[in-house]
Amino acid sequence: MSWDILLLPLPADLTSIDDLPADHEPPPIGSRRSVQKALRSAVDEVDLTDPAWGELLGPTWVIELGIGEHDPVESVMLHVRGGEDDVLPVIFGISGALGCRPFDCSTCELLADDAQAS
Repeated sequence: MSWDILLLPLPADLTSIDDLPADHEPPPIGSRRSVQKALRSAVDEVDLTDPAWGELLGPTWVIELGIGEHDPVESVMLHVRGGEDDVLPVIFGISGALGCRPFDCSTCELLADDAQAS
């Protein structure tokens, strides 16, 4: 399985990206330092040796975290390889720690806490 999840700071009550106004610009997630701190608090085993490109190894999956070079950080892309339902709690843990909502780039839908890996 290969899965790309974009983390964006979006309203908690938003049910679809289509419901956002055309001119909506989400606020930044936070400073690079605060994003790194939040990531380490969510998953202390995350490798942030390269502050723009993190990595997290799980038992059946790998998540590469595209954080980027910009400060403040506006979004984080999770490149998920492998895994099944066991990776979902990690995705929601990371997105919650960053105050973001996970957007599935393959289905163009926001993930809900009860979502199943596809």
